[in-house]
Amino acid sequence: MSPPSLIDHPTQPSTAPVALSYELFPPRSQAAEEVLWATIKELESTAPDYVSVTYGASGSNHDTALDLVARLQEETLLRPLAHLTCVGNTAAELAEIVAELLDHGVRGILALRGDLPKDGSTLPEGSLHYAQDLVELIRRVEQSRTALLCAGKVAIGVAAYPTRHPESPSEAHDVEVLLAKQRSGADFAITQVFFHPGQYEDLLFRARRAGVTIPIIPGVMPLTSLRRVTRLAELSGVTPDRGLLHALETASSDAEAQRIGVDATVALATAALNSGAPGLHLYTFNEHRHALDVLDRLQLSRPSRPLHERAALAS
Repeated sequence: MSPPSLIDHPTQPSTAPVALSYELFPPRSQAAEEVLWATIKELESTAPDYVSVTYGASGSNHDTALDLVARLQEETLLRPLAHLTCVGNTAAELAEIVAELLDHGVRGILALRGDLPKDGSTLPEGSLHYAQDLVELIRRVEQSRTALLCAGKVAIGVAAYPTRHPESPSEAHDVEVLLAKQRSGADFAITQVFFHPGQYEDLLFRARRAGVTIPIIPGVMPLTSLRRVTRLAELSGVTPDRGLLHALETASSDAEAQRIGVDATVALATAALNSGAPGLHLYTFNEHRHALDVLDRLQLSRPSRPLHERAALAS
């Protein structure tokens, strides 16, 4: 049986309070930095619970990522969740990076394996190979600094996969890996992108049945760009909804394509929320317009955030 179409899927806004977060990536140029900070100011007005900051393969953009994290803390009310990948770094190097993040006030880390070398080269001696190992390393560094963290322990997130990871033998194996990361100390998981309404619910069912108890937050990308949808489908190995692809391909204008994409994204997010998702993580690609369009349509019930309310009154 084919999955239900995103175009026709009914949408009903969730009434339960849900977590809200966004993903950002460090800018690669001055022009990109200006666009990013315009986006940050717009996203800040929605009072998200945190924003994640991506980290390049083998820490290729370590300095710019750390600079962005620092500026978010110094110049905004946003709480950064710093990505950290372990492939290509030794345990000692990673321990130094974790300590540096903690020294900068970071209290949330998304622990990821990262991409393996595309040229097939071997990893440096002493490298960590799995996200589970990175979770354990973060906990060891945290334990060594317990007295410094009395006012806020570290929250560790990991990745979850609604469909089979391209390198995994099965979806069941992916769930076992998620369970292992939980046992190593992970506090929550954020899913990779998915394109069909039932995929998040299916992951949640399989994970809970296997003993995973941590929150699993759906990661949703605004489906407004045919090029981006196609590219992410290639990277993830997940087939997009055919009805959505056809609708985007045959849209009469950019505005029509954007309307179609927002409708589809709202349907996808609503299906996840109705399945019991505790929050929503939006992959923004450093653009705010479509993410905010999705939020306007979802009408999420959000906890009060007095800090943001006071800042708004003072501005």
